[in-house]
Amino acid sequence: MRKITIVLLFVAGISILSGCSYFDTGQIQNVGLLVDTAIDENAWSEKGYKGLSLIEERFDVQVYYKENITTEEEINEAVDAFVQDGVNLIFGHSNMYGDYFMDIAELYPDVHFVYVNGGESSENVTSLNFNSHAMGFFAGMVAGEMTTTDEIGVIAAFSWQPETEGFYEGVKYQNPDAHIRVNYTNSWTNIDIATGIYKTMQQNGVDVVYPIGDSYSGEVIRKAAEDQNYAIGYITDQLSIAPNTVLTSTIQHVDELYEITAEQFNEGRLAGELITLDFQDELITLGEFNEAIPEVFQEEMNELINEYKETGLLPNER
Repeated sequence: MRKITIVLLFVAGISILSGCSYFDTGQIQNVGLLVDTAIDENAWSEKGYKGLSLIEERFDVQVYYKENITTEEEINEAVDAFVQDGVNLIFGHSNMYGDYFMDIAELYPDVHFVYVNGGESSENVTSLNFNSHAMGFFAGMVAGEMTTTDEIGVIAAFSWQPETEGFYEGVKYQNPDAHIRVNYTNSWTNIDIATGIYKTMQQNGVDVVYPIGDSYSGEVIRKAAEDQNYAIGYITDQLSIAPNTVLTSTIQHVDELYEITAEQFNEGRLAGELITLDFQDELITLGEFNEAIPEVFQEEMNELINEYKETGLLPNER
């Protein structure tokens, strides 16, 4: 193991030296993306790739991506390969990349590392964080308004997801009588567990469900459609999956965020820091409303979201 580590560090050092000529301008040279799944496995990964494509088109640079990169060794090898290809802006499309980027950032002082939803940063490491509490709150209001059984379900991937608490608060704000069932898959990708949880919820009278995992949200929505229940979409606008089922969607525009981040880097304005994005930045939105939602309530929701953009206060905080 010691010999392997030395070789990797030596290779990384060579890459820095051989790549110096790429980074003389301080602007974008080429861009790399690391994804912990296959690019086409879920909506989140697809949006990351879309963001990379937007950067390629706008800045006329070479872009590279590597799929299923999850281990320290794979990350080290991928970053080194990127640098040899003249990449000086690297996106890690998961919070798992934060610790690894922090460990290797000093080895690549002319490369800026960006990852999502993490709590660490350094001079050349930036964390982009979506404030998903508010989007959960507004989705919860919609669910609380549209339930007829007063039984609402949340199928979250992990307990730390802020949208879960936000959704709970939004449901209770709109409908104090509603009961919210929350279960966790402990996985972003296990569709069988998610649909099994949904089946149990449906048997207990749940008629609105919020599947907070982009790999399984589509399948849960289809199950809800079969049972003539409602659902809230996740990550992308999922109304088209089941137009009579999806009430709205909580959307994170990570593709647009990557393009904006690349622009900031190209202009020398991207700092190594924790950056938080919300409705005010137009990078979190609700999707199109289902026609079944009364127009009066749709208008109320739009007004409340606009007020939140102006004040930063949710309806229950005023």
